[in-house]
Amino acid sequence: MITARWWLLLIIASALVPAVGAAQGTTATARSGVYFESYRFGSGLAFDRISEFTIPISVTQRLGDRLALDIGTAFASASVRLAGGGSIDHSGLIDTDLRATLGVIPGKLVFNLVGTIPTGATAVPDTTIPLFGATATDVLGFTTPSFGTGGGISAGFASAFKMSSDWAIGTGMSYRHGASYTPVTGGGTLTPGGEVRVRFGLEGPFGGGKYFRGALVYTTTGANDIGGGRQSSIGDRILAYGAVSIPFGRSHLALYGWEMRRLRARNFDAPATLAVPRGNVLALGARLERALTPRATLVPTLEFRHELTGPTARMELLGFLVRTGTDLRYQISSSATGVIQASLAFGTLQDQGTKVSIFGRRLGALIEWSR
Repeated sequence: MITARWWLLLIIASALVPAVGAAQGTTATARSGVYFESYRFGSGLAFDRISEFTIPISVTQRLGDRLALDIGTAFASASVRLAGGGSIDHSGLIDTDLRATLGVIPGKLVFNLVGTIPTGATAVPDTTIPLFGATATDVLGFTTPSFGTGGGISAGFASAFKMSSDWAIGTGMSYRHGASYTPVTGGGTLTPGGEVRVRFGLEGPFGGGKYFRGALVYTTTGANDIGGGRQSSIGDRILAYGAVSIPFGRSHLALYGWEMRRLRARNFDAPATLAVPRGNVLALGARLERALTPRATLVPTLEFRHELTGPTARMELLGFLVRTGTDLRYQISSSATGVIQASLAFGTLQDQGTKVSIFGRRLGALIEWSR
């Protein structure tokens, strides 16, 4: 299942086309860092702590004015500590994405081709399944929510049109084909269904230096063949995103929100079908950017996240989380920028009628170098 974090990355990457050509002044950019996040839970669940350590790596290379190539992967190590003692652990690379973006009509129409190499976990022992399920929970929003698939390829386009001298509309469509793989050691082969994603975006300035960005993404996925005449199915997903940037004295305030609604699978009641239940994730947040020096910027952040799920007509609360923290950005040199992040989170998680408290922390450091 695609998580909310990856939906947002897809919106940022390709929903609004004007952003595609924003880095014309650089030919190569490399990014890496380290992130550690850990959540502790109250009594009542099968586990009492989940931790994850991630080292993301990405490189983007521009070739002329029309073509950009990039590669991205990460090393991730995750652990679930069981309430009765012991732990479930996993470490290794996640899948590697290779992307090519071609400006067919510069600034107006781009073509994207993405190949996913299955360098991550595929066939894993059934004893590790609880770990993969716990880290994929949208309400927690782990940096690495998924550790591997069988790979695949996707292709699509994105375009942009001016509405006026200041406003623009972005549209896009893509199709993804996933390769077959064996998710559980000794189990059957899973053949993913094809996935179609359609995007619409809008951005532009309005009154007093404010700026709006918004996007709507609709995704539909075919049933997955899990062997033995059985299949798994997920309903269509609709994601809406909006953000407003506002001057705030000597600072800059950004308010944002997004909601992802997962509908009931079309064939949820078909024989031999395992259907992913309906779901809804809502997030509201704010970021305040304030320059401390010409090189250093402090960015306090606050976010509320809420998730509902359930197979019935009335979905039930899975959990909510409030996260607060700060980022510190520093211009190390003309070609390098560093970011240090720290945040705390607290909330509630509910599982089969049991409600437990959550307390978590996230620490991170990122560096970006360009030339």
